[in-house]
Amino acid sequence: MDNKSEEFYARLREELNNTTPKWPTEYLYKFIVPTDTAKIVAVEDAFNGLGAVIETTKSKTGKYTSVSINVVMPDADSIIEKYLAVSTIEGIVSL
Repeated sequence: MDNKSEEFYARLREELNNTTPKWPTEYLYKFIVPTDTAKIVAVEDAFNGLGAVIETTKSKTGKYTSVSINVVMPDADSIIEKYLAVSTIEGIVSL
């Protein structure tokens, strides 16, 4: 992980811990991926077994798909671990 990413995740961890009154808490992930079944499935698989509610919506052109994942997470580190897990998917953008 590069320094820019480390700084981003450190800030995110601090913000999550400062704004979350109690853990576990519900968290909403939003990603944009190129419309490719394998990539969408890879995002979904990262949250498999967690009881996540996953919604996908194709863009108007069909070139991209937004993936929204609502899931209860135990702590800030677990949230960041999921971001890191999906960051290896080519073309993914975390919102």
